[in-house]
Amino acid sequence: MNPVTGAVSFGFLHTFSPGLVRDQLYESYLGDDPFSPVDVARLPAPVGLIGGDERADQAPPPRSPGRRRALEVLTAHGAGCELRLLLRDGRGLWGLLSLLRSEGGRAFGPDDAERLARISSPLITLLRRYATAGEPRTARPYLPAGVVIVGADNEVRSLTPEARAWLGEIDPAHGMAPEWMPMVAMREITLAARRHLIDPSAPAPVACSPAAFLGRRVAVHAQPLDADGTGDVAVILQEATGDLLLPVFSAWHGLTARERQIVQHLHSGAAPKQIARSLSVSPHTVNTHVKTVFRKTGVSGRDELLATLGA
Repeated sequence: MNPVTGAVSFGFLHTFSPGLVRDQLYESYLGDDPFSPVDVARLPAPVGLIGGDERADQAPPPRSPGRRRALEVLTAHGAGCELRLLLRDGRGLWGLLSLLRSEGGRAFGPDDAERLARISSPLITLLRRYATAGEPRTARPYLPAGVVIVGADNEVRSLTPEARAWLGEIDPAHGMAPEWMPMVAMREITLAARRHLIDPSAPAPVACSPAAFLGRRVAVHAQPLDADGTGDVAVILQEATGDLLLPVFSAWHGLTARERQIVQHLHSGAAPKQIARSLSVSPHTVNTHVKTVFRKTGVSGRDELLATLGA
């Protein structure tokens, strides 16, 4: 997930179907998912269990409509139970790891949940490495922003030529994305936009995929075209650069709030002395922060940093 907004930015499936993800997304954005990231965050441990050998502090209330519907969705796709691990640290929400077991097989239990909770920190470290390993160092052909119009039924109604170029760029046939990704990602960001309009505390509909996932950093965001969010939604696909990239770039590289401020000033063209005056600190302090930013992001200097941000 985008650790800044909470929207899904990229994902991987192993053996279970995209249809299950699609159905779970609908339940989640309708508010019926008993184990959204917010719900899991309230548990004593960052693990939720649906079905199986449930323990009171790891499972939703037995009679809740959300639990009943979640089990129905699992059963419809041949799964008997699900174990979800929330990947979250002081930098933000990194994602969910979802483990499934087939209907009729051995059920997950509290021991499985406890073992899964122990690997949260190593998994977050791996995700951060993945998100930063593929930082583009050479220029790719520029693509202007494209717009996709998604209808009230959450199906694509029309695309601009620029959007077709973007979808061609990330076409699964080119090996740049999983086969299921365009369909699921388009629905997810559309549902996120509808939900955010009526509930501003819900994840903002802004995703940002690292270069390692699609060969280039891609920002996808969406806006409903009506006041209540039930009609058409405009989905925008564009290069993730500059101010659009900076928040998630800072999270991926573990920059502090002050270091992010420094990068923002560098991106705007300010010199260290100007930055020092703006932040009411000494030039020496600014230079120390700048060196730390260079070390964390793996760049050799300001020009390379700005090139990495697409400035």
